[in-house]
Amino acid sequence: MTHPEEGRTPEEQRLGPVLRRREQVQPGTTDQRLLDTEGDSEWVHTDPWRVMRIQSEFVEGFGALAELPSAISVFGSARTPADSPEYDAGVRLGRALVEAGFAVITGGGPGAMEAANKGAREANGVSVGLGIELPFEQGLNEHVDIGVNFRYFFVRKTMFVKYAEGFVVLPGGFGTLDELFEALTLVQTQKVTRFPIVLFGTEYWGGLVDWLQNTVIAEGKASAKDLLLFHVTDDVDEAVALVSKETGK
Repeated sequence: MTHPEEGRTPEEQRLGPVLRRREQVQPGTTDQRLLDTEGDSEWVHTDPWRVMRIQSEFVEGFGALAELPSAISVFGSARTPADSPEYDAGVRLGRALVEAGFAVITGGGPGAMEAANKGAREANGVSVGLGIELPFEQGLNEHVDIGVNFRYFFVRKTMFVKYAEGFVVLPGGFGTLDELFEALTLVQTQKVTRFPIVLFGTEYWGGLVDWLQNTVIAEGKASAKDLLLFHVTDDVDEAVALVSKETGK
């Protein structure tokens, strides 16, 4: 028996929670498109499918990191040479954080990230790397014991904050600045609490701090108390003491 409406395009279509009307009505049904073996493969690149990929990244990240001990995320440049004082500071920092009872989380790449992972591994601590899919990425460094690679920056950022109790930021470029200001914004807006942020390297960060004080705050774009959201130091022991004090370790 043929339904009287068969062959006609409906004026209104409900696809789960989505409502489509008039020209936005799609042919067929969701089940029909799922079970149909014909057609192209472009559907794997559509936004609804990307939601599933995003969800799976959160699930994998949560599953891999849920049982971490107290941790500190360490950021810094992938371009830091292995024979530089900054690299040596990263190694000493990773080692000292483990000795203070923390796991060490980095972006998993080379340079300053590798240095912190190396120090953590040498101290027999938990060394974590959260990588990102990039066209020029070199993969996770050899000192990572728990590694997760992400497609999406925003999922990776969530993991850095959710599973860390504070940040130590070594000299770095745009990616490092991105993570730094994301953390500062989360603390400023009280999205996270008791979250110490330490900038390591007074000479490197001095110009940024001066600009924040003499331009951003001076022009009323931020308040003077926002300078209290972070600390600046050249001393590894002081950096560890600052994150330990604010996290209650």
